[in-house]
Amino acid sequence: MKKLYGIQYLRAAAALGVVVFHAAERSGSHFVIGAAGVDVFFVISGFIMWVISQKREMTPLGFFGDRLKRIVPIYWMATAAMCIGALAGIFPNLTLTVAHVVDSFLFIPHRSPNGGHIWPVLVQGWTLNYEMFFYAVFACVLFLPSGRRLAALAVIFLLLAGGGWLLDSRNPLLATYTNPLILEFLLGALIGRLWLAGRMPSAKTGAALVVFSLCGFAFVGVTLKGFSPFFLGPLAGLLVVGTLALEDADRVVRSRLLSYIGDGSYSIYLWHTFAISVVAKAAGFLHFPAALTLVLSVCAGLLIGLLLYELVEKDLARRLRALLRGDRPAEAVELPDPPRS
Repeated sequence: MKKLYGIQYLRAAAALGVVVFHAAERSGSHFVIGAAGVDVFFVISGFIMWVISQKREMTPLGFFGDRLKRIVPIYWMATAAMCIGALAGIFPNLTLTVAHVVDSFLFIPHRSPNGGHIWPVLVQGWTLNYEMFFYAVFACVLFLPSGRRLAALAVIFLLLAGGGWLLDSRNPLLATYTNPLILEFLLGALIGRLWLAGRMPSAKTGAALVVFSLCGFAFVGVTLKGFSPFFLGPLAGLLVVGTLALEDADRVVRSRLLSYIGDGSYSIYLWHTFAISVVAKAAGFLHFPAALTLVLSVCAGLLIGLLLYELVEKDLARRLRALLRGDRPAEAVELPDPPRS
């Protein structure tokens, strides 16, 4: 089994981008392009799920059950922490309603009473509504023969995205499940198919794709133009393809630190806003300059995420592996080598 260090580094970079994005918001500056870390996450998710489904024998229910065990417990903990904090007055601006809280726990898109956005109680959990929908659809296509799965996934997601473009619905469910963001999962699955077939470009082309995609992200971040899935999704796809090409050519440097941050990216993503809020409030009270507040917020967000990865997520993973008799967790980025063309 080969560990894809490049994919781990992309997970780390995506998580860091989101942390800086939220830290900048709270410190009076901006790093809008950091939000594009979500696009990278979605493409990587589609890639990993496709490759694993092709290389491991799994039933649709088994696949979906694995994803629930991976995603749900920690997300529920973070959501419960938000609810308790709101009830205790720690988050005085957070309004709770029974319907919103229930839908947040069940991954059902719901308009928040705090501004009307389609956000759960834990705001960054909006991406998990998309993830869970993707897992549900992907589990359904696993009923089909292997050769028909990608086509079925493409038909479903293209029809949904096309319907969203035609309907422009205000209903939270339709607005979420017909958002063109879902096409990024499909793009990741397509990349997974090409990777398994050994159809990645050369290392030189891969390096060019990485540079081009990073320049594209920088262009969006500076000009604020093209901030949509139709632009960011392809850029994320090119970044993943370029990274895989470099990985295949053994051109990716091994870094234990970046790989470790990639491992902890889910916990970082879920918990970083708690630390950022504390630092931002303390910095305001102490009149820290914006630059110092930003640096401290980013560091605190990363540290709290990695701490809870060690204390909570890894322990849960060990317990679940014991229940599954030592099976590997489905999200591990250690995958078989693709065939060489």
